[in-house]
Amino acid sequence: MLDFAAIRDGSRTFDDLARELRPDALHDLTDEMIDLVLNITAPATDADLQFVPVDALAPANEDGSVTRGWTLAHVVTHMTAGSEETAAIAATLARGVPVEGRSRYEVPWDMLQTVVQLRERIEESRRIRHALLTAWPDQPHLELRFKLAQRFDPLNAPACFILGLFHEDGHLEQLREVLRQALAARGA
Repeated sequence: MLDFAAIRDGSRTFDDLARELRPDALHDLTDEMIDLVLNITAPATDADLQFVPVDALAPANEDGSVTRGWTLAHVVTHMTAGSEETAAIAATLARGVPVEGRSRYEVPWDMLQTVVQLRERIEESRRIRHALLTAWPDQPHLELRFKLAQRFDPLNAPACFILGLFHEDGHLEQLREVLRQALAARGA
């Protein structure tokens, strides 16, 4: 796994972290993240997917009011959507095509009613990301950049791809805490 602490504290940039990363390394990093999410969610039952936690990490509404806590399914669909979006943008940049806008689709989290569906969503995300990495040319266009997030400089293809992993990494503790509360609620 990549250590994102230096990005979080501002001592390194995505460009620094991505400088030597090519698609084979990004494939491996994808598998590490997907395997970690599967491992974290392994104890979950179907009922745990519907459990609404007290979630201090859930974002506030635009008016500042507190949202309801995010279920396991909500956290997973949000995480996977972010990494799939950055993978799609990275593939476009790598192919030498300027990116004009966002490319995000989030599976409706309330559609995931069973652990089997949750795991299928996670594995589907793995397949999508691997396919997008496979679309990179042998000589990716690393000079093209896209500004996806206000707080970061424009990113080239490898840096954009790892932004998705960074985003997922930022939700791992939330995922663990939601599952911890769900397990406690059912006395497991």
